[in-house]
Amino acid sequence: MSSELAELQSLLYRLISAPGGLEEAARHERARPDRGPEVVIVGNKRLSAAERLGIYANAYFYRLRDIFKEDFPCTSAVLGDVNFHNLITGYLIEYPPSEPSVFYAGRHLPHYLQTISDLAGMSLSQWPFLADLARLERACVEVFHGPDAQALEHASLRGLAPESWPSTRMRLHPAAQILDVEWPVEALLTAIKEGWQWEPPSRASDTILVWRQKWQVCHRALELGERAALKTAAASSDFASICAALTTELESSAVVSDVPAIINRMLTGWLADGILTSA
Repeated sequence: MSSELAELQSLLYRLISAPGGLEEAARHERARPDRGPEVVIVGNKRLSAAERLGIYANAYFYRLRDIFKEDFPCTSAVLGDVNFHNLITGYLIEYPPSEPSVFYAGRHLPHYLQTISDLAGMSLSQWPFLADLARLERACVEVFHGPDAQALEHASLRGLAPESWPSTRMRLHPAAQILDVEWPVEALLTAIKEGWQWEPPSRASDTILVWRQKWQVCHRALELGERAALKTAAASSDFASICAALTTELESSAVVSDVPAIINRMLTGWLADGILTSA
């Protein structure tokens, strides 16, 4: 690619993606020789160069907004079209895309929601759970695109001798994520996606597992003991350490009855869901 073509492409991108709008960007570019919109696009009797560039600028924003609606459908449903439009407008000013792939464009949206208190003058206090909801939706996108690995199956463990179980190493699937949230948004996300009547959740800490099974993204709230066990597995550990972490969490909550049965039930579920791999 010639340096002249590269510069023209860079100029076009700066003009159509400028946070302050096309007019402000054009004024800035015209302050330098041979840098106005007319360098990139020539006007005609119907549309000036700026008007023709405006079509690209609008298409740039609205395509990004549509991508965000696809990646954050529940956040959009809670806010409504106008508020979501304002959210993405503000977000793109603070966090313009920095990678060629639009996959990365929304990675900061949950954090952005934590840092703002209103949208175009409308308070976000009525939706205090919104950042956690967006975080869960972003995790679903990342898990779908996450790395693949062969899931551990019942058959591969069935022949293990009893004395080999403690040292058998297991790991949480590399695409899976464990989210500690302040609001129980997993049930809310399910309700919105299923078209059920939903209500804002009451504040209560929760831990959510997001994983991929046969290219289908799944999510559920973890039960007591699973958080410690799976976080231990996320670091790649042996089965004895995973069981110890699970037992410690159960005991700290005074749940000590029939721990072996609980471990067996949870392991069976993890293997069925395909969330463990060989370390």
